[in-house]
Amino acid sequence: MAERAALEELVKLQGERVRGLKQQKASAELIEEEVAKLLKLKAQLGPDESKQKFVLKTPKGTRDYSPRQMAVREKVFDVIIRCFKRHGAEVIDTPVFELKETLTGKYGEDSKLIYDLKDQGGELLSLRYDLTVPFARYLAMNKLNNIKRYHIAKVYRRDNPAMTRGRYREFYQCDFDIAGNFDPMIPDAECLKIMCEILSSLQIGNFLVKVNDRRILDGMFAICGVPDSKFRTICSSVDKLDKVSWEEVKNEMVGEKGLAPEVADRIGDYVQQHGGVSLVEQLLQDPKLSQNKQALEGLRGLKLLFEYLTLFGIDDKISFDLSLARGLDYYTGVIYEAVLLQSPAQAGEEPLGVGSVAAGGRYDGLVGMFDPKGRKVPCVGLSIGVERIFSIVEQRLEALEKVRTTETQVLVASAQKKLLEERLKLVSELWDAGIKAELLYRKNPKLLNQLQYCEEAGIPLVAIIGEQELKDGVIKLRSVTSREEVDIRREDLVEEIKRRTGQPLCIC
Repeated sequence: MAERAALEELVKLQGERVRGLKQQKASAELIEEEVAKLLKLKAQLGPDESKQKFVLKTPKGTRDYSPRQMAVREKVFDVIIRCFKRHGAEVIDTPVFELKETLTGKYGEDSKLIYDLKDQGGELLSLRYDLTVPFARYLAMNKLNNIKRYHIAKVYRRDNPAMTRGRYREFYQCDFDIAGNFDPMIPDAECLKIMCEILSSLQIGNFLVKVNDRRILDGMFAICGVPDSKFRTICSSVDKLDKVSWEEVKNEMVGEKGLAPEVADRIGDYVQQHGGVSLVEQLLQDPKLSQNKQALEGLRGLKLLFEYLTLFGIDDKISFDLSLARGLDYYTGVIYEAVLLQSPAQAGEEPLGVGSVAAGGRYDGLVGMFDPKGRKVPCVGLSIGVERIFSIVEQRLEALEKVRTTETQVLVASAQKKLLEERLKLVSELWDAGIKAELLYRKNPKLLNQLQYCEEAGIPLVAIIGEQELKDGVIKLRSVTSREEVDIRREDLVEEIKRRTGQPLCIC
């Protein structure tokens, strides 16, 4: 610090000398010489880090959430969790970071998006990219053969964020998975049913669930002439068809990934097809595809799946789409993705997809990657893209005048001065009885201010204490919306509040 202070003093003196020479109209050579000395001193001094401007912001791809936004999130989470529990799921949690080797080699080309952490005492760690790989590690570590679980937590991806479209570097995933050996397609059908239930309950618009099967894709690649070594990378290219045109995907396959143009054309003939169970039956008769063992297994599986989806009453929401690839390496069977649809501009046009809001599939080999003996535990699951859903719901609620950010049922108020002690006693009684109650943190608040606070916060009831009410042993209960007031015996107040707010009268 002393050295810096000395340098700063020299810079100051040299600056004064340069200014003096300029005022005296000294020779240009002398001024230039002294300016050079000044610049040299400033270079030695360097920037003052303590004076550098600190930009107060959240890191790229992250955001804060206001009480209003959190109220929306809680409502969305509540819909999702109630559905998961309705289907019999248990809840688990796992660490936010994993050993780097746990995550390595599970995500294909997306592995570059994993956040690696600095060495922390001999362990190489990474932030979790999704909740599926940690779940598989959990199953293998605890030697579990079957479980139906849900997990809601944050994941991290070093992606280029598009925050207006609900894409972030830190975001929530809501996962539901069924692990265990069961008869084909029954758990898979339930996962699709859950996906449809949640998206319908959230009322975010019309949606379509695209389904395919990794075995059909691999069989298709094989008969089209894709080398085995290129299956996964070509799969990643096909997965982009929902965002870019077939020509762009073909150019990537041929130009960047070295696939023969005629092979790409053969792939194009298949991946541009989509339909229902009739397309499955059509492909079962395809002279080439039906001769491939993997593809045949996948097509027969999808035919059975459509039977179950019809019984669940959701077959009209499902489309068999051969372009759906899901770029993650660990999928082994059925894969699916839900997209929101926007209304067509002209009558007769097909609805357009405006973004994925849920996805999932079957991954029978992932647990075996972690098990020392390679023990496989078949798994199928889904993930709800809640950030995208939050963006949609938030935009919709912008039109509403008020979104309640608290659950307060009653405000304890006073009509006269010097009643703080009575307000504190009453609010404590209400809290002890399980009532959500508040009071203003003023000794003698005006009644009008207390009523205005209720209107602003959306609190439905006011319990008013006055000198006369204390003498009569009653509390004046006021409805904020109707402004109707009624005297309630103090001992009956709790039950009256519960009755009016729909809260159960007892916990059984």
